Amino acid sequence: MILPSKFHLVATLALGLLGACQSATTSVSTPTATTAETVAEAELPALPIVNPVLAGDFPDPSITKVGDTYWASATSSNWGPAFPLLKSTNLTDWELVGHVFPNELPDWADYYFWAPELSEENGKIYVYYTAHKKGGNLAVGVAVADNPAGPYRDLGPLVAQKDGSIDGFPMRDEKGELYLIWKEDGNSVGQPTPIWAQRLNEEHTALLGEKKELFRNTVPWEGNLVEGVSMVKRNDYYYAFYAGNGCCGHNCTYGIGIARSKSLLGPWEKYEKNPILTKNEKWACPGHGTVFNRGNRWYLLHHAYDTRSFEFVGRQGVVSEFTWNAEGWPEFRSGGTIPDKGTPSAVARNFTDEFDQATLQPSWQWPVQERPTVAVQGGQLRLTARPEHSGAVLGQHTTTADYTATTTLLNPAKLPAGTLAGIAAHGDPENTLALTVGGGKLQLWQLEKGKQKTLGEAKLDNATTALTLRMQAQNGNLFRFGWSTDGGKTWQSLPGQSAPINGTYLPPWDRGVRAGVLAKGPATATVSFESFSLQSQVATARAGGNAPDGKQ
Repeated sequence: MILPSKFHLVATLALGLLGACQSATTSVSTPTATTAETVAEAELPALPIVNPVLAGDFPDPSITKVGDTYWASATSSNWGPAFPLLKSTNLTDWELVGHVFPNELPDWADYYFWAPELSEENGKIYVYYTAHKKGGNLAVGVAVADNPAGPYRDLGPLVAQKDGSIDGFPMRDEKGELYLIWKEDGNSVGQPTPIWAQRLNEEHTALLGEKKELFRNTVPWEGNLVEGVSMVKRNDYYYAFYAGNGCCGHNCTYGIGIARSKSLLGPWEKYEKNPILTKNEKWACPGHGTVFNRGNRWYLLHHAYDTRSFEFVGRQGVVSEFTWNAEGWPEFRSGGTIPDKGTPSAVARNFTDEFDQATLQPSWQWPVQERPTVAVQGGQLRLTARPEHSGAVLGQHTTTADYTATTTLLNPAKLPAGTLAGIAAHGDPENTLALTVGGGKLQLWQLEKGKQKTLGEAKLDNATTALTLRMQAQNGNLFRFGWSTDGGKTWQSLPGQSAPINGTYLPPWDRGVRAGVLAKGPATATVSFESFSLQSQVATARAGGNAPDGKQ
């Protein structure tokens, strides 16, 4: 999205979020623009949508276009680094180029890094985001950069209500005045969830005047909340795309609604045919995204669960196309559900790291409050152990329900005393399933709600100089582990482990599982991995899907 200065309201807007749907000249805007008049772009063909466009755990995605390049970000929650930065020139092939906060977190925040909203204004890129305020509750902050790839400078929190403030979104009113739109997180304390608007100064550092409620959850399908507002202005109306009901987990009930108003501050009217986007056999619980357009074609980049992998992969970034009906309301194609037929087939996303680069590849993640000490040199990853929780953790997004991860641990028989190292499925620091080496033996163990349990053991040959470890996942939640002493030519399993291990307990309420490595033990210990590979198997949704029952 692009946010022109209030002193430059009439301009030719070149961003992909601009355009018109049905007329040659119309009053349009990006989600953060003004009532600028612009000529609609030429008619462009439909996107060859291959969902998911952002495979893996990318909730609450945001998109903008700078020059000829699209930029996207998404919730990283309690995984670091905070807020991925991805770019694409075709909306299909995305490259992870960095993070908004790749190293140090904002001084005022500690965890729950949610819902980054990208916005361009006067050659600068702003990211409005949610995070938990140290000693307080959820708050909306903002960071700025001269380039969408960064580096970003944090400008601090803008609003932090007692019950929490989330899902910040910038928008200018009909006079060109800049406003911040956000949700008061009342559902966290059993209260309604007002959507607020309040003036924001041109420095983007402080709110001005009094806040004004736009709307709140009032109708049955919205359940206990409305949130995730993304706005555009088209012709005479401001349109607010929003999510309602339960966002997360296997029993989620999320859907997308629309409201409109001729003035930013209201009165706002909800569409009588809401929700306008709901689940289907392939995708469940769509919600929280950003509008963009190419010429006269309009789209929403939002998240949804794949009904086969659900919470084990997490909420993935998908694109749904919509049109405008005769009454001026948006209507999604595919009958109000996410496209799942008549589109190209998805291909497996695989990952291999030989640790032959100067630095760690940007797709590696770690618990946001427990950043590990790592070094990459000579084709090895050297990971310094941590004594608490699951140890020092590195993980990769999983993108499918079925996958195989492998890694090679060097000198397993010579690990420092009290040190464990190996391969793991990571939920969060207190929920892990791992096959590790240490103390002269292989050990399969699970950590559930902070309590560790050994599932199996086998003696390790002291002559072993390199041990390849393998983890196979089926349906997202069933795991098998094995090891090889000959580089993967032959595999062994732990005695008595013929059945897969149930890892249903792994994912937290708002995150998917990561596949990766760990090192647990004294902080003086360092372990070495030679390679890591994650191979995904793409499968179609089962007949009827695995979507949860409940309201849509």
